[in-house]
Amino acid sequence: MDGVSSQLVTIDFIMAMSIISFMNKDIIYTDFLVIGSGIAGLWFALKVAEAGKVIVITKKEKSDTNTNYAQGGIASALGPDDSPHIHFEDTIRTGDGLSHEDAVKLLTERGPELVKELFELGINFSLKNNGNFDLGMEGGHSRRRIVHAKDYTGAAVEMGLLENVKKHHNIKIFENFFVKELLVEDNRCYGTIVMDRNEGKEYIFLSKITFMASGGAGWVYKNTTNPEIATGDGIAMAFRAGAIIGNMEFVQFHPTSLAGHLIKGRAFLISEALRGEGAILLTKDGERFMHKYDPRGELAPRDIVARAIYHELKRTGDDYVILKISHIGEEKVKEKFPHIYETCLSLGIDITKEGIPV
Repeated sequence: MDGVSSQLVTIDFIMAMSIISFMNKDIIYTDFLVIGSGIAGLWFALKVAEAGKVIVITKKEKSDTNTNYAQGGIASALGPDDSPHIHFEDTIRTGDGLSHEDAVKLLTERGPELVKELFELGINFSLKNNGNFDLGMEGGHSRRRIVHAKDYTGAAVEMGLLENVKKHHNIKIFENFFVKELLVEDNRCYGTIVMDRNEGKEYIFLSKITFMASGGAGWVYKNTTNPEIATGDGIAMAFRAGAIIGNMEFVQFHPTSLAGHLIKGRAFLISEALRGEGAILLTKDGERFMHKYDPRGELAPRDIVARAIYHELKRTGDDYVILKISHIGEEKVKEKFPHIYETCLSLGIDITKEGIPV
């Protein structure tokens, strides 16, 4: 395949690393090596593709990422009554004093321009009749600022980025290629050892820059809404290679996933956006309980809602609580949440008429 000059890797380097096993493996050279094909990996690939050849490696199908399964949307201060400063204050407040203020400032200030850039790439975000973004509401926010594509935002972003990546002559995606090890010498990463999962053959990928975008570790837990690829092997690999990792205790558990049903081995997510549009949480006997835990009720931040549901289940001994959205009207439910509606209906639950067990 096309690649940069073999000057990337000198004989001295190969001898210094004592990689005799290179002799029976194909070596593939590139300028940028991206591990992971979610929004982080694909965005980086598009940004650097004008500067050189890019290879994206993904251990499964290119669209099988956490990004693809996200439903609700992207928070960004784009409304006329909103600002990056208000978004910053909401985020710091919701973070219980644990947020890194410099990171939050960067996120909230850069967010609007980056969302617009995604839109210009062709991401099919939901719009109002006047052409403005149809901004939704979610827990912890004081303004409507959730940019979404109905209730399949992640899939829309993933597919849109993939379409742009496919069209770029400098980017190539290797699907079903599992990265086994990072090649590191003197604290510098020179590439990876990779196995083709279809053929069982190993390759050496050598690059000037290696970008880790391999996702999280949700599947180390029994219950998760993460797809089965989220096993944390990229984090572990980076740690073994000497990378500094941090904040590993912050694993998010979504408060509302469909109870009693698994889809492809994982819990099916019931988006927080339902609560943003007026859905309420009830015990099985019909008691609304969220205001006992937080004055914001169902629009409290996710960690508070998750703990509240947990405490109610411990108190009642029930297996689930009820999320009720039917009161906002059948047409509105179907228009705003088509994916959730169709999925629940296929399992015998009509969310326009009955509550959702979560």
